Amino acid sequence: MDNILELFPETYESSRQRFRENLATIQKYWPEAKSSAHYISGDEDLSIDWIYSDGLEQNDKVLIFTTGEHGVECYVGSAMLQRFIDEYLPRLNPKTTGLLLVHAINPWGMKNHRRVNASNIDLNRTFLYDGMFDPHFNPEYDSVDAFLNPKKQVRNLTLDNLRFYAHLISRLIRMGKNALKYTVLLGQYRHPQGLFYGGTGYQEETSTIIDLYRETFNSYNQILHLDMHTGYGPRFQMSLVNSAFDTLSSQEYVRKFNYPLVVAANPEEFYAVQGDMIDFVYTLCQQEFPNKSLYSTSFEFGTLGDTAHQQAGSPRAMVLENQMYFHGAADEKLANRIKHDFEELFNPGASDWRRKTVEDADKAFEGILSGEGYFLEN
Repeated sequence: MDNILELFPETYESSRQRFRENLATIQKYWPEAKSSAHYISGDEDLSIDWIYSDGLEQNDKVLIFTTGEHGVECYVGSAMLQRFIDEYLPRLNPKTTGLLLVHAINPWGMKNHRRVNASNIDLNRTFLYDGMFDPHFNPEYDSVDAFLNPKKQVRNLTLDNLRFYAHLISRLIRMGKNALKYTVLLGQYRHPQGLFYGGTGYQEETSTIIDLYRETFNSYNQILHLDMHTGYGPRFQMSLVNSAFDTLSSQEYVRKFNYPLVVAANPEEFYAVQGDMIDFVYTLCQQEFPNKSLYSTSFEFGTLGDTAHQQAGSPRAMVLENQMYFHGAADEKLANRIKHDFEELFNPGASDWRRKTVEDADKAFEGILSGEGYFLEN
């Protein structure tokens, strides 16, 4: 196996151990760096881990790197974090730059290969600055609940697929593509076993990260935040997904970072989300730290692709995985097929895909760190 493929961990435990062992490497450049952890409530040994350091001489700017908000996506996120530590941290200026590196915001999801936490909550629907988890939000979701969240055992994949795609076509004709995507992905706060459920209040994972953001933002004038995700977009081209609250256009960022695919998280370019973490970061900065300079973005590594057929495969895999989690599958062979398809949606095993993700990440790291002025001057 080559060095690129070795970046991708096999288990949550091995990924966490590797991250913790990076402390010694980081301390070569930031001698005061410290490792901390928040252990998740419950019987399992699960933790959100982070490494933090101030700048050695002053706190001009900070680099924040987050992974695993959607647990299963942290296998790729962990690879990108390791790549960043290996190749790019030595090129930063420790005298004036602080660090906050976060491993596995959602450790339960990573450990159990699910997007959500142990309460079936999509953490990227929980970052609401006003704390208003309105159960009446997105009422149109009720019309697709039965379609998205069948309340029965998965028994026959062929027949279930035929029904799913027939219902999908019907919904597309009735609602239109954009309205359907908006309704499904926006988020909802009243169907606890449904997809994209945001819960009834802040989760401990959410609160832990919000506290870290507040503490870190308070100490620096310039903030750069890179967050890792997988699943949406072209299979062999990572997208930089910016907040709808960012003031520059996507094309301006294409030019600034010399990166080919930048989109904003709005219905026209990507899709809209209620309780999105990147949107929260911008709102936090605007409301509490208005004089700070901020750029926050998500690396979105596409997996299935962005044709109409490929886009339909994404919700199908998610529907089946969620249905099986709550209602079971008829046999082990069927269960393994569903698990495999879901894993491929967020953590593909193909070596060519993994090598291309690292290539794309390298180009984005170079462009962003250069464009935001984070590299040491020669």
